[in-house]
Amino acid sequence: MALIIGLTGSIASGKSTVSSMFDAYNIPVVDADKISRDVVCPGEKAYQQIVQTFGSAILHEDKTIDRKKLGSIIFPNQKKRSQLNSIVHPAVREKMLQQRDEFIASGANCVVLDIPLLFESKLTHFVDKTVVVYVNKETQLARLMKRDGSTEVEANERINSQISLNEKANMADAVIDNNGTKEQSKEKLDKLLKSWKII
Repeated sequence: MALIIGLTGSIASGKSTVSSMFDAYNIPVVDADKISRDVVCPGEKAYQQIVQTFGSAILHEDKTIDRKKLGSIIFPNQKKRSQLNSIVHPAVREKMLQQRDEFIASGANCVVLDIPLLFESKLTHFVDKTVVVYVNKETQLARLMKRDGSTEVEANERINSQISLNEKANMADAVIDNNGTKEQSKEKLDKLLKSWKII
């Protein structure tokens, strides 16, 4: 049986950096974020539902969804956020499981499901083990403001819309502390995969 690892973190915790490290071990990664972008492309079913729900004002001229505009509607409004999630999440889950099963069928002994909202969306039943990429609040805030050019208020709003990293760390089977350098995080991942007898 292949081991399915659920990789998660919070915004600006460096989860994508850790996710890309699995390449070195030839461990396939199913990226929920990438899938969530794919399912909202023009022509997809979820795209049609989003435009019907939020109106064509959220579209760029080329008819693709303006994520920043949509974000400004849903981040401060729990009801609208739930509306969007009820459209996008089922479409993402379906594609994610399809990809996972394809990797297993092709002989992978370990598959990573990279899911930012693994705990929030209650998707832990899809995986055997959970790994949280962790940074402290100060590092998270600084990285997010630098990355998105957002104000402290905007950055905090986004951070607070997710379960805190401390809570996630308590729920996880393993934690990769990503406060240090990339090399240090890679060493921690290496140790973890060895302890789980994957490499």
